[in-house]
Formats: sequence, C-alpha cells, structure tokens
Amino acid sequence: MEAWTLASSRFTQAAYLRLVRNQTRGPLASLARFGLSLASGAYALGVSGRDLAFRRGWKTTFPAGIPVVSIGNITLGGTGKTPMVEAVARWYRRRDVRVAILSRGYGGSAGLNDEGRVLEENLPDVPHLQGADRVALATTAVEELEAQILVLDDGFQHRRLQRDLDIVLIDALDPFGGGQLFPRGLLREPASALRRAGLVVLSRSDLVTAERRREIRAEAERRAGPLNWIEVRHAPLDLMDVHGRSLPLGHLGGRTIAAFCGIGNPEGFRRTIAPMGTVLELRSYPDHHAYSASDVAELGQWIKATGADLALTTQKDFVKLRVERLGGVPLYLVRIGLQILDGEALLDRALSKLLPSTGKESP
Repeated sequence: MEAWTLASSRFTQAAYLRLVRNQTRGPLASLARFGLSLASGAYALGVSGRDLAFRRGWKTTFPAGIPVVSIGNITLGGTGKTPMVEAVARWYRRRDVRVAILSRGYGGSAGLNDEGRVLEENLPDVPHLQGADRVALATTAVEELEAQILVLDDGFQHRRLQRDLDIVLIDALDPFGGGQLFPRGLLREPASALRRAGLVVLSRSDLVTAERRREIRAEAERRAGPLNWIEVRHAPLDLMDVHGRSLPLGHLGGRTIAAFCGIGNPEGFRRTIAPMGTVLELRSYPDHHAYSASDVAELGQWIKATGADLALTTQKDFVKLRVERLGGVPLYLVRIGLQILDGEALLDRALSKLLPSTGKESP
C-alpha cells in the first residue's frame, strides 16, 4: 500500500496528519476520528488475517534462489529506507558481490521513480528493477543480471518473496505512528510485527535524547520481545548543484535558506538542515510529489518572497527538477548518508552470513 495515496495535495495530507495526531479540534474532527477508528478495526482484521495466512502457509511464498535482504518499516511515511538500501547495497559491492535492488516503484509513471533515480545516481553499478510483481523481478535479476544478492526495498509487508534477512526501520521522531493502525494512525502493522525482523534500526536517532532512545527500545521490546537493535543518523554529506559539483556544507554558513521537499517525513529534513544555516521557511509536498510547471513557478515566487539567499531540497526532489536557479537564487540538494551510531557489528554479522562463496569477508 502506497503511504500517501490518500493525499492528493500537500494540503489534504497535512490536514490528515493534523487530524490523526489530534491537532484538529471540534465536533466534526471528533466524528472523523471516530469513523477512522472504525475503519482501522476492519484494517486490523485484514492485517491479522493476512499474517496468519503467511504463518500457516496458506499463502504461497517464493524463493529467489539467492539471498534476499529486505528493508522496510511498520509505519506510513518516511523512515529513511532509501539511505539504508543504499548502505546495504554498498556494503555488498565493496565485497565484489553483484547486487540488484527490487522495489514497487510508487510514484513512477514511466521509468524509475524518484527514489530509484536517486539510487541510480548514487549506485551506478547496481541495477534497480521496479514493478508490482517483485517475484518476477527477482527471477529477472537472477537469470538475466546474474545477481548474487537481492535488496528488497520497502519489503517488510511484501511477504510473497522469501527473504533471508528483514531489516526494519522505525523513526525516532514518530516510532509507532501515533500508536494506532491506519487510517486512524500511521501503523501499517502492529508494533508486535517487529518480532519478524532480524534487525531493527532506529533512524534519526541523533534527533532525540538518549533517554528517549531507551524509551523507544523498551516500548518496542515490550510489544515484540528482544530485538537486535541498531541506531543510525541521516548525516548530511555535502551540497550538490545541477552540474554535479559538490560543495561543502560550510557553504551555507551565514546564509538564509528557503527549503522544500516532497518526502514522507519533512520534519526530519527540517531538523537535518536546521544546524547548517538560517532556515527561513520550509514548504512540504506529499511524498513522491510530481512537480508540474505551475508548481515550479509557484515555488520560484515563494522563494523570492522569502528573501532567502539560496534554496535547498532533497536529492529525491532534485532529480525531478534539475534546475540551476529557482526564484532568482541558486538551488542545491543536500546529499544524505547513513551513519551507524550503535550496532555496526550487528549489521556486519547479519550481512556477512549471506555472502556468497565468491564474496570477500572484508572491505
């Protein structure tokens, strides 16, 4: 299920989030939440029935013939899966293993979607196959591309394809989606589903206190039992312009910034860029937003009105724009990389177990 198909514009998505987070008040909002709660009950029955069918073997699963590493989450919205997919693929490529990435390709009408294009730019030697039938994609990757490892993007709920390792991310800023299942909350599955995970990764862990990280882990383990726990941050690496030139983050020092993004967690982006300079405003769009000519014109007018010295966006948004200037000022993307703060040895051991005999055990 695509996370934000319910939101046809940034306004409806924002309104939905305010509603489920109890920020919208009044009798109509209360009635709407009641209706969403009833819908969540029906959704919960479907989720539990599907889980039971896979556990009992009533639903068929298909082996790929080679190891499969799935990267997923339990909530709607952005938990930072794409940097994790990139990190895992890089880990295997450094060991001379042939990797292919498989994904559903939400938001892409022709060719790779925005996340796929980001991965293609950052991992030019790793093929990325997108489509609804990931079992068929796996067959193509094995038989035609001679892949030795498959990385399944957003695969935790896609259980038709057998996997050897499930890596599940939860976002430190909203780890349990308000504690309720979709559509009343943002949970795709109950938190107890984390017991299926081989590794649980707390993303954006640097944006909360150590005490809060301990609370999140305790709550996750209360619901799912003991977990193999890793904590990571999404570290800004550098800036890049439309010509592919890299600039140091210090280029933002003393400058005012207008920022925008169309990702699942705009708050995470805001907190990432906040220490870099003075962020005047952040405009957010729905995840996978396709920028039209009118959007670009409106963005330019908005950026000019802020009086900012430059504009910043994510790599995921930049691949759909590719303009040098917007609103009369330079436009840069912020490249993000995954940095492991705790549990790197756990990840190394888990990935090493799936190395083919031709793969190297060390970089």
